[in-house]
Amino acid sequence: MDLITAHLNADFDALASVIAAKRIYPDAIVVFPGAVEKKVRDFIEAFHPLEIKKLKDLKLEDVTRLIIVDANNPERIGPLKKLISMSDVSVHIYDHHPSTAAGIKGDLEVYEEVGAASTIFAELIQKKKILITPIEATALCLGIYEETGSMLYTSTTARDLAAASYLLRHGADLNIVGRFLKTSMSTEDLALLNQLMQTMKEVVIYGTRIGTAYGRTEGAGDVAHLASRIMDMEDIDALVLMVAYEGKIVIVARSKVPELDTSKLLSSFGGGGHPYASSATIKEVPFQIVEEQIHEHLKNCVRNIRTARDIMTSPVVTVQHSSRISDAEALMTRYGVNVLPVVRRNDYAGIISREVVEKALFHSLGNSRCKDFATIDAITAEPDTPVSEIEKQMVSNNQRFVAVLEDSVIVGAITRTDILRSMYESFLRKSRMAEREISAGSDDYGRSIGKIIKDKLPGNFYELLLKAGQTADEMNMNAYLVGGSVRDMLRGEENLDIDIVVEGDGIVFAKRLAELIKAKFTAHKRFRTAHLINGDMSLDIATSRTEYYEHPAALPRVETSSIKKDLYRRDFTVNTLAVKLNKKDFGHLIDYFGGQRDIKDRIIRVLHNLSFVEDPTRAFRAARFAERFDFRLSKHTESLIKLAVRMNIFEKLSGRRIMDELEQIFNEADPVKSIKRLSDLGLLKAIHPGLYYNRELGMLLRSVHDAITWFELSFPEEMFDKKSIYVMALVYRHQKSERQSLINRLEIHQKTGVDILKLVGLAKEAVRFFKPLNMLHSFRLFSSRPVESVIFSIALSDDKEFKKTATQFLLEHRHIRPVIKGDDLKKIGISPGPLYSEIFSMITDEKIMGRLDTREDEIAFAKKLAGF
Repeated sequence: MDLITAHLNADFDALASVIAAKRIYPDAIVVFPGAVEKKVRDFIEAFHPLEIKKLKDLKLEDVTRLIIVDANNPERIGPLKKLISMSDVSVHIYDHHPSTAAGIKGDLEVYEEVGAASTIFAELIQKKKILITPIEATALCLGIYEETGSMLYTSTTARDLAAASYLLRHGADLNIVGRFLKTSMSTEDLALLNQLMQTMKEVVIYGTRIGTAYGRTEGAGDVAHLASRIMDMEDIDALVLMVAYEGKIVIVARSKVPELDTSKLLSSFGGGGHPYASSATIKEVPFQIVEEQIHEHLKNCVRNIRTARDIMTSPVVTVQHSSRISDAEALMTRYGVNVLPVVRRNDYAGIISREVVEKALFHSLGNSRCKDFATIDAITAEPDTPVSEIEKQMVSNNQRFVAVLEDSVIVGAITRTDILRSMYESFLRKSRMAEREISAGSDDYGRSIGKIIKDKLPGNFYELLLKAGQTADEMNMNAYLVGGSVRDMLRGEENLDIDIVVEGDGIVFAKRLAELIKAKFTAHKRFRTAHLINGDMSLDIATSRTEYYEHPAALPRVETSSIKKDLYRRDFTVNTLAVKLNKKDFGHLIDYFGGQRDIKDRIIRVLHNLSFVEDPTRAFRAARFAERFDFRLSKHTESLIKLAVRMNIFEKLSGRRIMDELEQIFNEADPVKSIKRLSDLGLLKAIHPGLYYNRELGMLLRSVHDAITWFELSFPEEMFDKKSIYVMALVYRHQKSERQSLINRLEIHQKTGVDILKLVGLAKEAVRFFKPLNMLHSFRLFSSRPVESVIFSIALSDDKEFKKTATQFLLEHRHIRPVIKGDDLKKIGISPGPLYSEIFSMITDEKIMGRLDTREDEIAFAKKLAGF
């Protein structure tokens, strides 16, 4: 005998699953191990979707196969659990709850990460092409809608939506769904709600507020609905309800925060479910005993998720206790900090603030030692100190900086900003925001984008990031995905340019990861970076760094630092986003500087006011990014660029660095728009006084872009110097001396510069001396010029016949050569000499005119020329 069952106190998901399972196992008998929810009972009485036997009418010894749906915990199937230990009973399990070590083991186990078990069965019915009735489709729809909170719970997946769509197409009635899921309360429900509110107690564990309440009712009631209603009414993070009826107690738990996993809590009572919603049924005992047990289990189940280690900045800039006050001021300015820990060699000795330093300097005490004015009794923390405790201490002591110590050595620092961000993240989590996978474009701080990463990256790249996080955990480091790939994922685009930053030794980390994924490893010790290649995947790994500039437009000095400092050294807010890769926080988005907001608002915003003074190349990137993404520059950013132009900052910038930025622009999909933007910002003239944008240059650049695009599409494998062609366009209208001046300013290699000037002249000559309808003349004209010159001449000319002939040369004629060689001429009796060149030249002409097709034709023509 086959037997289909579900969990105690069955809900609509359980009912729908047994209905569908009956379709897959048509000879099976359906039985519930205990009572069902009142609404489910009402549905069964109204529509009689299938025959349900009573447990007392069955002989369990006749069961040969047990099909369990929507459950995998033996305690949740009540008296039927004894069947799973019988060797002659085959067990099949279909469930959407996570499989556990203590769970039921089956001969067939179907576990799917979807919002409802009904979704699993809807997919099976669709796959097996089983016909279902409208009421069966409606029941499955009820199961999905109830279990996913009408598709609003964070557990909802795209598969749930697709399953509901399939069921609607096959007769599911949403009027019935709405009627049975409506939230109106009966008199009995109101009475029970009143009891629960009167018995409500609150316990706070690690800052998580948890309510517990109990009550008694005559029937099963809709305890799950009451739990949801109370959660909406009360400002609490989690709730545990105990409701007694008919000699048993139903325990229902709900959680809005990751600190409490309700399935772990209720597993101690033989229950199960999801981290955010679970239930259990036990024999009735006094409420006080159950409540005491719940409070005891809560102490072990509530996780102290955030500690000092999670939010601290590391490493920390410090000052030696014997250093002068003036040295401390220089360090604060260089690194942009307002508090410095004071250390005696490596041991922590106190802190000194900018306020104290400035007052000491005002009083001419710059040569005094830092130890003389350091605060030595400031509160400190250890890496495992709960953030909630640090918050309390900072507020009560009015302290804005806390040093994190391990054996008297400073390993991190926490500022008021860190605390505020931690509090804000906590608020979002408790508002059900941080745990939700939100679509691209949202600007929620601290959210998870794990699903976006999985959706936007190919499987092998996604697995690579998982392994990077695993490696970081093994090496006790923090690893982050940073840069353009994160930015573009939030813009809804794929970017396989993978950059990982490690808080720790990036090279050591990269070497270990390379061994794990069997990748080719190249280290750059000077920059503390490494490059890994594995098949079609490549990634760059860097040690988290900070930088400072000794003078405007200088190359930066780089030092090891924290991820926060590493992100702060970047150019624009949209490029400061990072994603944690460690397993515990995989997908956690870090946004210190409002990058999400600016992506959503389509703005390029610089991080700090001296950004373009310290690194003027950022101005070129601002124009490039603005045009690539169709973003606008923030008013402040545009103002700072124009200020840098007025200050002549760009005169201090080397031509090589300018050329590097221009080359990046030339490689954009539409470089002309970026060059126009450079002109609007005054950056072209800042490069060279003779460089300016007008309609004539714009048209030439557009023609160059079109010609290059055509060539790249026609010859995708051919290498050519695209940069030189764009430089030809920039210098074309100038006199020879001014062209040379521009070439010199851009510090183009001397030979390349000479070639560019020569190619401009060759292109002009090609346009000037072109003879329409003279194919041989055109061939000789173009064949003597490099391909870059021919491409530029196509852009220069407005003559359609010229463009047609030049493109035909590139497509068909430029590689035409005689098939026969000198040995062939020798074999037919022609003596080596200048005549060979003449013969080969004339053969080429004939081939271009289409008059020689084969090797034999060429030999016959050569004989004719030689008089044979």
